[in-house]
Amino acid sequence: MAMTVSDEQWWAARGALKAAGDRFADLVARAPYPDRAMATADWSVAVTAAHVSSIAWLYTSLLDTGAPPASIPGFDGQIRSTTVDTVDALNEMTLAHYTERDIRRVAERLRTDVDYLLRVSEQRDPSEPFSWLGGAQVPLAGLFAHLVNELLIHGFDVARTVGLPWEVPSRDAGLFFDLLLVGVARNGYGRLLDGGGPPRERRIAIEFRSRYTVPVTLVLHRGLVTAQEPGGPVDARVTFDPAVLNLMLFGRVSRVRAALSGKISVRGRRPWVLPVFLRTVRVPDTARTQSLASRT
Repeated sequence: MAMTVSDEQWWAARGALKAAGDRFADLVARAPYPDRAMATADWSVAVTAAHVSSIAWLYTSLLDTGAPPASIPGFDGQIRSTTVDTVDALNEMTLAHYTERDIRRVAERLRTDVDYLLRVSEQRDPSEPFSWLGGAQVPLAGLFAHLVNELLIHGFDVARTVGLPWEVPSRDAGLFFDLLLVGVARNGYGRLLDGGGPPRERRIAIEFRSRYTVPVTLVLHRGLVTAQEPGGPVDARVTFDPAVLNLMLFGRVSRVRAALSGKISVRGRRPWVLPVFLRTVRVPDTARTQSLASRT
């Protein structure tokens, strides 16, 4: 069943993108020594900001609205072959062509591109699918949710580095789960999850619930991931706060800290299968770009 995005979800995604874009631009513009301060293990604040801004830049072309195309030789083939485990190569390719590193210009370019995305998409169908990493099909609202998550996660990196406050709102963080993770499970994820280990014959079903997201059961069976309505038999039930879940999935908060926070709990008859499930249903490996502050 293809992903259907509600009007409420669409306007929430639009509002979250505008708010996160403005906050991120303000944050990086205030960062001292952006060329030297390391926001992640490999990226300075300036490069981190350029990475996030480059995604908005690419999405202005992806919407095919008449904006000048993001001309990167070999990019189409690279994005089709990218999996969650090889996204670092795509990031390097993009950053080699998105060359601006002046932090104030990057911040202003981000604001401009976010405003453009909001303006040209206002009358579009938020459920409209777009071909994404690995050939995954992502609803338009899911693209916005992805960019919101990049802004929130990398804003966390920058803020921790320069000692400035940064909030990851749970409602906005929940868009990543609802519109992107569930969206690609419903629309088709192509090669995106390749490399997650050999298919398992036994079915694994995990129910996910949060006050900020739509309840759903994700099922892994014979290497295929599907999204189903809750209510059937499951191996485990995960109750979560989306902000903590996203920070954990992307390596900014350890699983131990997430569990001790009380904002992620796992129950059910076979809770030990959740790590097996997450080896397939996973986000890009962030070990190389993990927040330096999260290592303590």
